[in-house]
Amino acid sequence: MELANNKKARFNYEIIEKYEAGIELQGTEVKSCRKKSISIGEAFIAFEGGEAWMRECHISTYEQGNRNNHEPKRKRRLLLHKREIKKLMREVDHKGLSVIPLGVHLKRGKIKVSIALCRGKNTVDKRQTMKNRDNDRTLQRFKNKTL
Repeated sequence: MELANNKKARFNYEIIEKYEAGIELQGTEVKSCRKKSISIGEAFIAFEGGEAWMRECHISTYEQGNRNNHEPKRKRRLLLHKREIKKLMREVDHKGLSVIPLGVHLKRGKIKVSIALCRGKNTVDKRQTMKNRDNDRTLQRFKNKTL
């Protein structure tokens, strides 16, 4: 079940490789995520001390929470294999790529984050993406009229 989606990611970035990671959350954060009170539009992945951290992800405070409620924009640790983290760190350092979250979803009762190794698009690539999208829409309309 899809909980959050980063719609701008596929437009602003060229996706090279996708990964699925677990995320370390507090109790009230899990409840807020299940209510789809999560935004990853401005989120990014940073590497500190050999670990992957998701920053700028906003998870709203839980309405029925008490004084132990979580902080909405705190950094959250991603659960990846050590070799995956090392590979991502190497790609980011040497090739200047970025790691961004694409979406948050439930998988067998656990909250997972889809992340991607990406390269930023320039303006020409973005225009080409918009042109392809418009062409696909007109082609789809034409197919629907002929049926």
